[in-house]
Amino acid sequence: MTEQTRYYAIRNVLLGILLLNWGVALTKLLYGRFIGSASMVADGFHSLSDGASNIIGLIAISISVRPADVNHPYGHKKFESFASIAIALLLFIVSIDILRGAIDRLSKPVIPEVSPTSFIVMAIVLFVNIVVVSFETRIGRRLHSDILTSDALHTLSDIFVSISVVVTLIAVRLGVTWLDVVAAMVIAGLILKSGIEILLRSSDVLCDRVIVDPAVITDIVLSISEVKGCHKIRTRGRKDDIHIDLHLLVADHMDVQNAHEIANQVEDALKKNIPGVTDVVVHIEPVTEV
Repeated sequence: MTEQTRYYAIRNVLLGILLLNWGVALTKLLYGRFIGSASMVADGFHSLSDGASNIIGLIAISISVRPADVNHPYGHKKFESFASIAIALLLFIVSIDILRGAIDRLSKPVIPEVSPTSFIVMAIVLFVNIVVVSFETRIGRRLHSDILTSDALHTLSDIFVSISVVVTLIAVRLGVTWLDVVAAMVIAGLILKSGIEILLRSSDVLCDRVIVDPAVITDIVLSISEVKGCHKIRTRGRKDDIHIDLHLLVADHMDVQNAHEIANQVEDALKKNIPGVTDVVVHIEPVTEV
């Protein structure tokens, strides 16, 4: 799959999910305010932040698809991971706002008006969210997209939040009105947790955490004849853009041309056997130095 094809696939997914998220968010916000449910309104803001994250994703992938240039010799793919951090920060802001609203409700309690329509609304939005998570997770993994996998995790938290809202509506129906405020606080905590998970995963890419087990690379390299060993193996990048550096040990008196050919064989073998490898830098050393 070419980068342009990948870009259009991710863009189309995000556009479709953006429309669904906005529809779900407006439904929960408007109906939640109508019946006076703090937890449903909080859930609506969570869904609204889903839409905002889709917009961030659309901007990010339009940049990440650009080819390498003089100022960005490794390309622009990390912009997807950078945008995921922006999504995490957005979640932090939303969680703080919801928590503040829930605390205000403690001093100024409002009893929600719960009816069968309330449960129908939540059932519809739950169904939509489940479909979105399933589809977005599958496409995100296939395309190795940080944006889609982060957004899917965001929407997955929305499902658990919506379930907690349903439980709250049942409790209010039974007369346990204070549970509405408690649920809003729990929702704020779930949103915060999602933001932390996205932040940690994206920072692995931006901080160049090891992405391939060195033992796997060693096994591939040593399968090539005339290679005496390898060490100082380093990997970084994303699953669809892996960079590998390593030191290759060859016979002491091997000529430059043969050493260069072996280095090319190593590069080809790594790219063939490890999906997502885009760059391999090989440093040749005589075996006696080690």
